[in-house]
Amino acid sequence: MIALDPRATPAERQEAVQRIAREIDGRIHVGGRWSTPRCTERRVAVDPSTAESLGEFACCGPDDVDDAVQAAKRAQRAWAACSLADRAERFMLLHDVLAGAAETLAVCDAVDAGLPLQAMRGEAVAAAETIRQWPGLALAATGQVFDRADGRLHYTTFAPYGVVARIIAYNHPTYAAVAAIAPALLAGNALVLKPSDHTPISALVLAELASRVLPPGLVNVITGDARAAQALVTHPDVRRIAFTGGTPTGLVVQREAAGQVRHVTLELSGKNAMLVRSDAVLDDVADGVVRGMNLRTNQGQSCASTSRIYVDRRVHDELVERVAARFAALRVDVAYDDRCEVGPMISANHAASVRANVDSAVEQGARALPEDARSPANGGFFVAPTVLTGVEHGAPAAREEIFGPVATFLPWDDEEEALDRVNDSRYALSASVWTRDIDQGLALVQDVEAGYVWLNTAGEFPWATPFGGWKDSGLGQQECLEELRSYQQCKTVHVRLRA
Repeated sequence: MIALDPRATPAERQEAVQRIAREIDGRIHVGGRWSTPRCTERRVAVDPSTAESLGEFACCGPDDVDDAVQAAKRAQRAWAACSLADRAERFMLLHDVLAGAAETLAVCDAVDAGLPLQAMRGEAVAAAETIRQWPGLALAATGQVFDRADGRLHYTTFAPYGVVARIIAYNHPTYAAVAAIAPALLAGNALVLKPSDHTPISALVLAELASRVLPPGLVNVITGDARAAQALVTHPDVRRIAFTGGTPTGLVVQREAAGQVRHVTLELSGKNAMLVRSDAVLDDVADGVVRGMNLRTNQGQSCASTSRIYVDRRVHDELVERVAARFAALRVDVAYDDRCEVGPMISANHAASVRANVDSAVEQGARALPEDARSPANGGFFVAPTVLTGVEHGAPAAREEIFGPVATFLPWDDEEEALDRVNDSRYALSASVWTRDIDQGLALVQDVEAGYVWLNTAGEFPWATPFGGWKDSGLGQQECLEELRSYQQCKTVHVRLRA
């Protein structure tokens, strides 16, 4: 793969990713090597910053999926026999390979996904670091011994599922792919990974990098649309499935997987709330809105973005003014320009959907700020960061996931009623509470219905803290000991010691 220079120009970065796409040439990575899929159908990958083609990628069919699963099965048997120390040694080698390719992976994501380069550099480094950290966490994954003093020994042990499937979204391409590899392999499984059909490049590059230090067939990457995903989640040899994406698609995954008993985890949509009391430090809150919206990471295209902000009416207007000023100051630009803070939406259709949500809210009486927001006029799929005010709690802009750089502000007069509105949602992934009164803040945190809650901050995800949603936002936890255990099956053993 092409090594990229951090001093390259934006045009050189785009050209480099196009050359990588030409090298891949519609192939997938199965059994530790590049493979031409049986299905000849292809899809064009598009640079969201310019709407220009990057190259063509395979749309895998059921036969291609089966080839990947069989390669994974062959590799998994020997891998399962390895000790944790052996797996950890391979992980250290993988860390070194990924750290050395961090710039290449970051540029691939900036060009292919339209995500700001500076943020992607951070995510590429963090992805390599998680590979280094996972083995240490795995040492805590011990079984239990039950002492009954009855002449028998009772204990639990754990075994891998075998072949596991991960389907990931487009908003963290490299990091999500590495986060898929780590717990699945450390638990003794082999992996078939399907990236978003919008962002195939970094996952394929990652598979090539992994093949340099891992046994062939442990990491297999297929590409394609919903048909490839369906073939993967219904494959009879895949008993463990993890999906990241929108709730409607997650429900389809559940239904498709139900043909036989499988362990399915889902990381899904969010319409995440902030609850701001009048005693909060407003500059901190305003900074927290920008951070919590993940604007500098993926333009609000994040399931965890805190996009509905319930604010005590006494400070509502002042907070809106401060947030709107911060939104206006963000540089919206080509994602692989070093100066970019906010990049484009993933596609023309998604950009149109985000704009339509804003326009609909304005037609219903909302106000969009800053009123003079501008985006680059270069053909890309840009939407300027937007604050919506004057929105009713029951309006779509306050209830439905927009998945873009749009934050909706809603004033409140009664704290108990505000809490009820925070919890009045089908989604419950993350939330944030802001107040100088720590006792009251902790009480509110306790009552907020969400799987991940911040107090006086937002958008921070310390590694190894369980991340997962309630309600229609998901099933299961990620990046923690619980996730590692979810890739294993428990076996209870009873031993008779004496007659």
